[in-house]
Amino acid sequence: MRNSDPASFIPNSEFRIPNSNHLLKYVDQGSGPPVVMLHGNPTWSFYYRNLIAALRESNRCIVPDHIGCGLSDKPPTSLYDYSLKSRIDDLEALLDHLKITEKITLVVQDWGGMIGIGYAARHPERISRIVATNTGCTRLPKAKGFPWSLWLGRNTKLGEWLILNRNAFCRLAAKWCVRRKPLPPDVRAMYLKPYDSPANRIAVLKFVQTIPLKPTDPGYDIVVGVEEAAAKFRDVPVLLLWGMKDFVFDRHFLAEWQRLYPHAETKTWPDCGHYLLEDATDEAIMEVKAFLAKHPVS
Repeated sequence: MRNSDPASFIPNSEFRIPNSNHLLKYVDQGSGPPVVMLHGNPTWSFYYRNLIAALRESNRCIVPDHIGCGLSDKPPTSLYDYSLKSRIDDLEALLDHLKITEKITLVVQDWGGMIGIGYAARHPERISRIVATNTGCTRLPKAKGFPWSLWLGRNTKLGEWLILNRNAFCRLAAKWCVRRKPLPPDVRAMYLKPYDSPANRIAVLKFVQTIPLKPTDPGYDIVVGVEEAAAKFRDVPVLLLWGMKDFVFDRHFLAEWQRLYPHAETKTWPDCGHYLLEDATDEAIMEVKAFLAKHPVS
């Protein structure tokens, strides 16, 4: 199921977001019930290339590059606030632009989880199924400490300098987020390619700096709202796919998903990390395909 030529993967559609006029690039391939895949930080739509290839014969796969990521525009902070609210607004604008009338399946990873479930909380009637992998839908779990590497990037000038000027976050993620074996050189190069200058790494930094940890942080209210909205999805099939060697979205975050969505089906990999679709490509894709077949869109 692996894409044999990673360099050939290019988002093939674009959309100018109203008001801001920023160009958002996205993949739109296949036909059938829509599956919306949302990446996190510091990845881009490339993360889902193998899942797209596996699903596009039976589903319409819509996979945006968030503003500042992948091939989308990378505006300075004076022209875009890089907030969680703006991320959800962007997704809402894209799906409205595409005039999708059917219910959608959400596939979310990392920051894509809060963006996607934030959208779902606004529009619960539009959601048919949820697949979540190594992501969050709650505030930081009480039993989970805030990782030092994120603290450094979020709270210090040194961390900011390392992310912007040394591409530390992207480079370390390409190394730390896979555990079974290193990324092949061409795949690693594709993960780093969009973030090749300090100006192109602003989103990477802002994703870290805007992690909402306390009530006064922007976006904290959205996270609370997402938690409170979970009851609206008790009849929506949920699949949780987890690499258990993720040092950020670990067993504590998985437990929070299971608490809020007690009906969820769960599959874990004890030897895999944050980039589960790289570590366990074929196995994870098989789980997704089986889940979608088990819960067809009515």
